[in-house]
Amino acid sequence: MAVSRTFRALGLCSGGLDSILSALVLRDQGIDVHWVTFETPFFSADKARKASANTGVPLTVRIITPVYMEMMRCPTTIFGKNMNPCMDCHALMFRLAGELMTEKGFDFLFSGEVLGQRPMSQNRTSLRYVEKHSGYDGYILRPLSAKSLPETIAEKEGWVDRERLLGISGRSRKIQLQLAKQYGVTEFPAPAGGCLLTDKIFSRRLKDLFDHQETVDESDLELLKFGRHMRLDAGTKIVVGRTRQDNERIGKWCDSKADMVLKVENFPGPLVVMPSGGSDPMVMLAAAICAGYSKAPDEQPTTVIVQQGKKRRKVTVLGIPPAENKKFLI
Repeated sequence: MAVSRTFRALGLCSGGLDSILSALVLRDQGIDVHWVTFETPFFSADKARKASANTGVPLTVRIITPVYMEMMRCPTTIFGKNMNPCMDCHALMFRLAGELMTEKGFDFLFSGEVLGQRPMSQNRTSLRYVEKHSGYDGYILRPLSAKSLPETIAEKEGWVDRERLLGISGRSRKIQLQLAKQYGVTEFPAPAGGCLLTDKIFSRRLKDLFDHQETVDESDLELLKFGRHMRLDAGTKIVVGRTRQDNERIGKWCDSKADMVLKVENFPGPLVVMPSGGSDPMVMLAAAICAGYSKAPDEQPTTVIVQQGKKRRKVTVLGIPPAENKKFLI
């Protein structure tokens, strides 16, 4: 007599309602569901952690910044409207999830993707591209749209009951909200993108970074999130704090040994960071910009402290009014 076993599924989790429902639909069938979420400076695992806490679905968090940056430098497909390589991003995540699936003995992968919900990244062509380039063709089940998509190995082998899956398509979320009520899901984030790569300003900053630096580390990426970013010349950029909180965050991510830090003496003002420093003319320009955004009196000489590592000096400049600095903004 054959002994039945519990099948195990590993899902990609963003923490959104679709991710949550896809796991609950499978768990309803007796599938042992687990989640994995990936973290980079562009997107965090916070929502996934909350979804795991609320549903009891175990979660693995993996930081993938190095391999993600390799993909960002040479994406196979074109970027989206901004610096978002959605199709290659999804393919990479499924590849990494597939490796974890094999390592931990899961039977198949799943996600909360809904056919047609996002016209560019969740159409039939895109979903097929992701599956093909993940290296796990046939092993990716999308429970919320399964009946509208070709059968996967899990369905063909009877590991899941296809008839108990759904065939949702399109941008309406009516069915998902009904399911949420049915499953008692009351906490979930709004269906907005949580990826900084879809943000217009952040994408401009990232493109500028790629255009001017051959190597990029985590601190470079984190600095993109804060302050005003200005390109003074081809080799010189500065980051100018907007608020006290901005100043603190910029200070946290700057390299205290290599980066140059500027601050107005005796008056409240921004922290200005010049990554890796710069020439004297650029330092004087940065100091003038720093003074212009400070509370120092207009049109009067202002002392700015300039520090790089253990070297510290003071320069005196006339502040440049903020309106005149717009030409430098990235």
